[in-house]
Amino acid sequence: MSQERRFTIAPAEVEGSIARATAFTANNLDIKAVAAMTQSGKTVLLMSRMHTNVPIYAMTSVVETRRRVTLFRGVYPVKFKGARNPEKALNMAEDELLSRGVVQRGDYIVLTIGEPFGKAGGTNTMKIVKVGEHRKA
Repeated sequence: MSQERRFTIAPAEVEGSIARATAFTANNLDIKAVAAMTQSGKTVLLMSRMHTNVPIYAMTSVVETRRRVTLFRGVYPVKFKGARNPEKALNMAEDELLSRGVVQRGDYIVLTIGEPFGKAGGTNTMKIVKVGEHRKA
C-alpha cells in the first residue's frame, strides 16, 4: 500500500488517528522522540507500524505491556510510575528522556496520553512539546 493511500483511509478508532497524527508530525517536524504514556500498548503498536525514524518510548507501569512492546519496531519500553496529574506526568516523561540522553532542553518531542489519565485504551491526546519550555521557573 502506498504512503499516499495509507493516509487517505479513515482510521476506525481514535487511537489510530492519534498514531497517524504522531507519525505524520514526527516525519514532518524536527521531533527527537515520542513519549507514549500507555497502559495496554495499543497506540504504541499502531505507531510502530507507521514509517518513521523517530524512537518511540512506551512509558508504562504495566510489566506485561513493557514486555510486549519490545517486539514492536522502533519502540523502547520504559518503566514509568506516572502521576495522576497529566502536567506532572509530562514533566516526569521529559525528565526520563533527558536522563537517557535522548533529548536536550529546547528539543521537540511528541507526547501521547489518554484523558482521563490512567484509563487503558483511551489515548486521545497528542501534544507537541518543546522540552523545558512549559515548566514554571
